[in-house]
Amino acid sequence: MAEQAVLVEVEAPIATVRMNRLDSLNALSEELIGGVVAALVGLDENDAVRCIVLAGGDRAFAAGADIEEMSDQTAIDMALGGRVEQWDRLAGLHTPLVAAVSGFCLGGGCELAMACDLIVASETARFGQPETGVGLIPGAGGTQRLTRAVGKALTMDMVLTGRMLSAEEAMSAGLVARVVSREAWLTEARRVAGEIAARAPIAQRLAKESVDRAFETGLRSGLEFERKALHLSFASEDAHEGLTAFVEKRRPQWQSR
Repeated sequence: MAEQAVLVEVEAPIATVRMNRLDSLNALSEELIGGVVAALVGLDENDAVRCIVLAGGDRAFAAGADIEEMSDQTAIDMALGGRVEQWDRLAGLHTPLVAAVSGFCLGGGCELAMACDLIVASETARFGQPETGVGLIPGAGGTQRLTRAVGKALTMDMVLTGRMLSAEEAMSAGLVARVVSREAWLTEARRVAGEIAARAPIAQRLAKESVDRAFETGLRSGLEFERKALHLSFASEDAHEGLTAFVEKRRPQWQSR
């Protein structure tokens, strides 16, 4: 029996989604893309899950698109097939999403990692957007999210020359949040997910939306959104519980209300 392309493990309040086309370095076939998106959307609807880790394997998070699968696609096939648009569904996730990256994280794989809320990387990780080398361009956020994360000059270098960034370079540039040893990348990502899941769920959702708004809009509209989100957080029972627990010097008990 063929191996599953996507493996899902739930240990509430954390869930882990692992891409499992290891023989192809997790080349992003339509099956794999669809499976990842379906798994993440499903977990986002699970109230017991407060943070999700998205991972690949030791050798690769995802080494890019499945070139063989794409080689006979026409412009109409790409425009109407909804392949790239699959990633847009990740922008609607409310549950914080941590990318756990080891090895190659290239092309669509790099774009997928950037669609997550933060990246925890092994020291072996390599990030790149090599699409122009096969006559294409990054089309799932590579020219947009990467520019916002690391700036125009470095993005131009990566996109136009195929330069790959090491994990340390990626962290220095602002693409990666944490770099750990090659043995600890998944353990650390799950530990970070545990820290996220331990905090007030409603506040985490509002904070995530506010940071995303800063990424996508100007300062004035971002500040307006932030203030409204702050006021809304005061309406939650969790805010009352958190403030009371702080005063009483005890651990808060979140109810997601």
